[in-house]
Amino acid sequence: MKLSTLNRRLEKQFGGRVLAAEENGCVVLKGELADWADVIAACQCAAEKNSTRHVLNDIVYTGAPDRPMRLPEDSDLSLEGDAPDVLVIGGGISGASIARELTKWKLDVLLVEKEADLALQASGRNDGEVHPGIDLGKGSLKHKYIRRANRMYEDVCRQLDVPFSRIGQYVLFQSWALFPLIALYAFWRKHHDGIEDTVLLSGKELLRREPQMTKDTKFVIYNPSAGVVCPYGLTIAFAENAVTNGARVALNTAVLDMTVEDGRITAVRTNRGTLHPKLVINAAGVFAEEIAKMAHDRFYSIHPRRGTNSILDKKTGAYMHSIASVKDLHLHGKNHSKGGGVMRTAHGNLLAGPDAVETNEKENTETRPESIRTVFDKQKITLPPLSERDIITYFTGVRAPTFEEDYVIEPGRRTENLIHCAGIQSPGLTTAPAVAIDVAKMAVELLQKTQTVAENPDFNPVRKGVPVLREMDDESRDALIRENPDYGEIVCRCEEISKGEILDALRSPICVPTIDGIKKRVRPGMGRCQGGFCSPLVTKIIAEFCGTALSDVRKSSNASVITYGQTKDGEGGDAP
Repeated sequence: MKLSTLNRRLEKQFGGRVLAAEENGCVVLKGELADWADVIAACQCAAEKNSTRHVLNDIVYTGAPDRPMRLPEDSDLSLEGDAPDVLVIGGGISGASIARELTKWKLDVLLVEKEADLALQASGRNDGEVHPGIDLGKGSLKHKYIRRANRMYEDVCRQLDVPFSRIGQYVLFQSWALFPLIALYAFWRKHHDGIEDTVLLSGKELLRREPQMTKDTKFVIYNPSAGVVCPYGLTIAFAENAVTNGARVALNTAVLDMTVEDGRITAVRTNRGTLHPKLVINAAGVFAEEIAKMAHDRFYSIHPRRGTNSILDKKTGAYMHSIASVKDLHLHGKNHSKGGGVMRTAHGNLLAGPDAVETNEKENTETRPESIRTVFDKQKITLPPLSERDIITYFTGVRAPTFEEDYVIEPGRRTENLIHCAGIQSPGLTTAPAVAIDVAKMAVELLQKTQTVAENPDFNPVRKGVPVLREMDDESRDALIRENPDYGEIVCRCEEISKGEILDALRSPICVPTIDGIKKRVRPGMGRCQGGFCSPLVTKIIAEFCGTALSDVRKSSNASVITYGQTKDGEGGDAP
């Protein structure tokens, strides 16, 4: 779009309050607006699909004060002077998978994450669907990676010992009048866009497969390649395998600033000291734009988008065994969510969501009642037995899209020793294994300009997870208990988690001795009671393992205190 045309549109819509200019190959929007929806609308007006000319949002938003990035309380010099070959910023699915891919080479790889654990933001707050790509046309980076990555999941999850199932996705339509249009759409996606598993089924066939779904369905688009995985479990597995292959992970480590000289990053300042990496990979999620700015290479903007999911009691897992949602064409193109849906998770629960709400807050993950209502009002049409009464927990994640709604995966444009892996939103979980291969290839090519980079002959792609007793047959379980009686002591009755499994999680390559850290690794507290009964026991096991007082154990970060000390005198020590 010509700049003059864009400015005429902005003038008409915003009365001169917003002006567009071109700087360094980007469209930069400047001005002042009091409504965040107007900021989004202005930037989306300027964005061009499948374009490398990105929109930079420099509009001053006056509707609310800026909230600074939340920083860890820790401050020390444990990383002072460290000089890794590659510094990966961000411990989500992108950063963890890239770090693991880099260990296929003889490189010193350091991953830093500002949170107290991996996958605490978008990578641990999504539905876990491995998308088939039915909604993606050619031309985008999302489309480039979706089918290639989808086909990798059996091998990747087998290597990393992470549960994965291809449960299939149904998109439901309730009007025969739409059939000619949808049939053409499905044909195009299958034969032109390469989504080769796309088929049309009748509503009767859907009900034969999934009897509890709405009987008003006339026909469906079905993609059997859709699957489901535990998103935080996969992220942790990638990172653990990276560590066993020589990478390092530093949690509670935030990047605060950078020194750039002659187009190269020479120093990266963190709360744990100043680093001097040869190459930096920016996989910082919603803060990727801030990292790009520190590196003097900002050429895209991130606009946060909230999405809320609800997890239902495991008994509801009997309602359906796939992924499904009724498609409302009136909303098509009006929101950038995958549309939300109902799905059976990797652990047998049902999940409903997400919605998609634009926000100016990058770290506000509070769940709002209207989000749950919006999701359930829609998904009860898909699955009538769905009920809010079955919700056992809910969570909200903040996605990190660019205004072009596509990824940014490329070397720095003005900074030489930098690679961006940004704008990663849905289907970012799906595409991560394939994206990691390409980013690692870019990294090696950049490093080889100044040094020799050899393959790592000792790379081991296999990571052995904690044994899952509830999934074992009686004979295997009994043998394990005889070998180690800790496996016979059940701590979490809802999820049937033993003391032995919790201790295994504490002995893992990336030990996170918190209630939430253990919960994400072996699931105590994930059941109906949400830790009401087992949390004190888990706290005690962590304290004993670490040799600390109960009051030193945290729920998540250092700020999330559980207990403050003894309430009674006696020989028992701190009371939970």
